[in-house]
Amino acid sequence: MHTVAIIPARGGSKGLKNKNIYPVAGQPLLAWTIQQALSSKRIDRVFVSTDDLDIAAVAKAYGAEVIERPEELSGDKATSESAILHAAGVIEGEHGLPIKTIVFLQATSPLRKPDDIDRAVELFECDGADSLISVTRADDLTIWESRAGKWSSLNFDYRNRGMRQDRPAQFIENGSIYIFTPGTIKSFNNRIGARLSAYEMEFWQTWEIDTVEEIDLIEFYLYKKNLAGQVAELKNQ
Repeated sequence: MHTVAIIPARGGSKGLKNKNIYPVAGQPLLAWTIQQALSSKRIDRVFVSTDDLDIAAVAKAYGAEVIERPEELSGDKATSESAILHAAGVIEGEHGLPIKTIVFLQATSPLRKPDDIDRAVELFECDGADSLISVTRADDLTIWESRAGKWSSLNFDYRNRGMRQDRPAQFIENGSIYIFTPGTIKSFNNRIGARLSAYEMEFWQTWEIDTVEEIDLIEFYLYKKNLAGQVAELKNQ
């Protein structure tokens, strides 16, 4: 039984053209996640699911195996779950690789420290979970919602704000790491099952790339935290 990383990366992004292979801090965006997965001690094989030839070429160049995603699972309305289910079927069927655990990584969330993936897998196993999400703490965020012109506070009571530190801890699902069993996604058709665990990351790891404006912020942290150097050092150990 194997632990596999699956990275969905379809072409045709509308918010940022060629987003998954857009140059970020000196290499294609997708390359960051591939290298982080390959450096993990807990992942046996790394797969990229894509419908795009250019993305496939980048994935292979950086050491990932490519799964060709069907057109019907590649449109704007296709879910990540459908791509994961297809990829898992190919891995177990065509590659003959029985899967114990799926680590679903989004290329648009590259701010992972070298040990994040391994620590998340360890937590998933220790908790006896069937699914795990990565989160960041949202202590200083006061969130409002507007419906039909009426504003309401969601995660606090504006009439009784109290002290920030006295509010219940709340977290943002940051989209960086998802872990689940094949049985979970098959049963629930969802990355989240019945026994959820959460791996907490630092607040700067909240950010992801969906538009060109966010690239500068992501690059700042990739360089500031020397994530490329840390991954290279881990691979050489």
